[in-house]
Amino acid sequence: MTHWIAKSKARLGGVLIALTFSGAAVSASGGAVDQAQTDMGNVAAIQRGAKLFVNYCQGCHSAQYMRYSRLSEDLDMTAEQVEQNLIFNDAKIGEVMLTSMDNADQQAWLGAKAPDLSLISRSRGVDWLYTYMRQFYIDPSRPLGWNNKLFANVSMPNVLWELQGVQKPIYETHTDENGNEIQVLTGLEPVSEGALSPAEFDQTVLDLVTYLEYLGEPAKLHRESLGVWVLLYLSLFTFLAYLLKVEFWRDVK
Repeated sequence: MTHWIAKSKARLGGVLIALTFSGAAVSASGGAVDQAQTDMGNVAAIQRGAKLFVNYCQGCHSAQYMRYSRLSEDLDMTAEQVEQNLIFNDAKIGEVMLTSMDNADQQAWLGAKAPDLSLISRSRGVDWLYTYMRQFYIDPSRPLGWNNKLFANVSMPNVLWELQGVQKPIYETHTDENGNEIQVLTGLEPVSEGALSPAEFDQTVLDLVTYLEYLGEPAKLHRESLGVWVLLYLSLFTFLAYLLKVEFWRDVK
């Protein structure tokens, strides 16, 4: 039953995210985004983000460049932990993270194949993703009842609304260059509380975005750790080279 619920959430989230990422981003706030401040060294955050991904995104979206076994290697998890917590279909530990929805269903329900999310953090940027997932608000005029402050007229509701709660828009009346009064969206305010506090929800979204950043470049984890040793080696080599130079030039006037 737990796996069925998780797969249902994944299908819903995946379907709606597909609608969002398939269009061109239009910012209602002039393109301003919040700083995500992701930490790729925080393996626990990536683990939590992976769990969010498989529950809310993978129902429709694939991560075709990532194998489950790579998660086990990179994220300090055993193969059994990955199978129990991150695989909700019949995939094997050595297979890539493909969606459980077939192309025919995607075409029928979405009108197009849902995009792969392996590189979404590199195409959109982590700050954009972090801001986008936190700026949904209720909008009865939209087909699905939701809109987004960063991505105006988005075709996706807030799939995390149970965690975040419901927000409504704040409008101000401005006069345009032609003297016409227009309503400008200036902010959001809560209507009802979610299961998480605002700070907890921000951290949840940050975890998901951190995982998406990891998907975009898994080698970054090892490259950054290797870089520390390279710098230490170069520092030691520089010191030894300096001592050698001093010894060679000791008798030179």
